Amino acid sequence: MRSLPLTLSLWVLPLAAGAQAAPAAPLQDAAEGRVITLADAEAAARQHQPSLRSAQASTDAAYARVDQSFSSFLPQVSANAGYTLGTSNRAVIQNVPGSDTGVVSNSTRRFSGSIAASQLIYDFGRTKGRYTASRESAGAQEDSQQQVLQDALRDVRAAYFNVLTQKALLGVARETLQSEEARLNQVNASVQVGSRPEIDLLQQRTAKANAQVALIRAQNAYATAKAQLNQTMGVETATDYTVQDVTVAAVAGEDEVLDALVKRALEARPDVAARERQISAQESQVKVTKAGHLPSLSATGNLSDVGENPFNGATLSAQGGVQLSWALFQGGLVNAQTREAQANLRDLQAQKDALRQQVRLQVEQARLNVVATREALTAAEEARVNARERLRLAEGRYRAGVGNIIEVSDAQVAFTNAAAQQVQATYELATSRAELARALGTVELTTLASR
Repeated sequence: MRSLPLTLSLWVLPLAAGAQAAPAAPLQDAAEGRVITLADAEAAARQHQPSLRSAQASTDAAYARVDQSFSSFLPQVSANAGYTLGTSNRAVIQNVPGSDTGVVSNSTRRFSGSIAASQLIYDFGRTKGRYTASRESAGAQEDSQQQVLQDALRDVRAAYFNVLTQKALLGVARETLQSEEARLNQVNASVQVGSRPEIDLLQQRTAKANAQVALIRAQNAYATAKAQLNQTMGVETATDYTVQDVTVAAVAGEDEVLDALVKRALEARPDVAARERQISAQESQVKVTKAGHLPSLSATGNLSDVGENPFNGATLSAQGGVQLSWALFQGGLVNAQTREAQANLRDLQAQKDALRQQVRLQVEQARLNVVATREALTAAEEARVNARERLRLAEGRYRAGVGNIIEVSDAQVAFTNAAAQQVQATYELATSRAELARALGTVELTTLASR
């Protein structure tokens, strides 16, 4: 599961005594005139994502190769025709005394045409094996296309939840800045009447400046996240939109034992099915290669016409027969090709075992992440409640004159970090469930109503 830049924190930057923080320019967000949902983002990816179009093109090419292999079962017919026109000149000496030598010209016309046809009768399964191999390869490519789709949807979902995360963190940053501004007004009033020292005012001005920096960074992270979402959707449009909040429901069986989940994944994942079909195609290729030692039997026919024009039926001729072709010795070529095909088969079988192990690891990691993020969300919610109460008490102590501004600032930083941590945990759980769905080979992801 990819990691996302979600941490939001405030650092206290001390100012020199008497220094004044320059007033910050007002912060503006890009206009958000439209709202897109997770379903909209997924639909855009299905339509525009270049990786999906590339996978579809590869699948179309694979099925075109199936048709190419099937053509060998059908008669092969070819035709050719030609027509030539020429002249020949020869000198003739006249017998009359005193006469000149004469020239006689002859013209020639010749037409030739033929139609040839051949039909494979039997080649000990070579043609059938090639057709079977190409068909299995096309099926494997189609399964791979489905895997590309699942990966693309996983990326879109992760980017979408990142946008929601950064949007929520932006809200936390705004809330923090508003709190710091209100507190600055209170501290300034207390300093003016002499109930608080001037250092409190400087401390609070620093806290407000830090909150402004955090807000600017949050705005940039939010805009960047939407740009990343555009890329995963495969669209080249402006980011003048906002995303609708969603809650991802539990993935069916996310609390099942590992072996049961792995079994589901191996049965459902298209990349596993693609590997199986690749092995089947290679097994057919091994048989085809071995059959190179055997002969091939086919029927042939030829119809030809030669004469001054194509309508001179007297010169029409026809031939037909049976042809047996057998390569008796090729210097060990077939044996070497067979060894190569068998080695490729063993390679695919090893890749299949490696894929099974990878699937198990991915499922286990995704399941553990779901469990961990669920627990982290519960703890983060409790931490946020406690941090808010701490901030309330610190503010009360400061107003009562028994606390100091550093205590309040520390409580504000703790609350901001706790709120950010809750946001992260919320959408990390959504991302973890999306990753688990992908690991299990599930295309659909169940979402609940917006919060």
